[in-house]
Amino acid sequence: MFLIDEIVFIKLGLTALLGLVIGIERELKRKPVGLKTSLVISIVSCLLTIVSIESAYSFPGDDSVNITMDPLRLAAQIVSGIGFLGAGVILHRGNDTISGLTTAAIIWGAAGIGIAVGAGFFVEAILGVILLIISVEILPVLLMWIGPMRLREKDMYLKITVQDANYVGTVVKKLEQDGIKVDKMRLRDMKSKEHMIELHTSVHLRRLETDIYLFISKLPGVTGVEIESR
Repeated sequence: MFLIDEIVFIKLGLTALLGLVIGIERELKRKPVGLKTSLVISIVSCLLTIVSIESAYSFPGDDSVNITMDPLRLAAQIVSGIGFLGAGVILHRGNDTISGLTTAAIIWGAAGIGIAVGAGFFVEAILGVILLIISVEILPVLLMWIGPMRLREKDMYLKITVQDANYVGTVVKKLEQDGIKVDKMRLRDMKSKEHMIELHTSVHLRRLETDIYLFISKLPGVTGVEIESR
């Protein structure tokens, strides 16, 4: 019968608990990397770290041959290998915006927590998760109230169709007067006589997309509106 050190159960249990905290945070935000993925990443990372350390010191060896092994060799490969999972959640949308970077960083963080626990750094891992949750959940809210104005704004992508080119300048001017900051603009001719205005804008966080949609749709010359909030 095999005897398993109790510390292994403690490490895997603590890793599962910390991975659960990270997973719940992503699950509440309906992100692609949720509870199950975070648990698998953190637990397996911890397990591989334990195996890496234990195998380095339990190698039988030979009196005539001096064999040395790096106890964290497997753990080092986790950091680079987890990048493949992170790349899978980063999306490049058609409007030149990138999403999923925070989720990719969370994946990398979950693996790091697992490695830390597997190596025996319990306190450091717990503090790491606490700081991670504070950085992702609490700090952005605080900066929204006490930080610069840019942090109190959200990005919004607009597609506006106008029936004539003469309405382009009027529509853009009305948007700026309504507090919608235009960061980037692209004009495109349609197959019909209509023209497409594609805008990367910034609006206040409390501004509702429905209100902006109604405002734009009532502007003179506007025949179509499409809004995407990031």
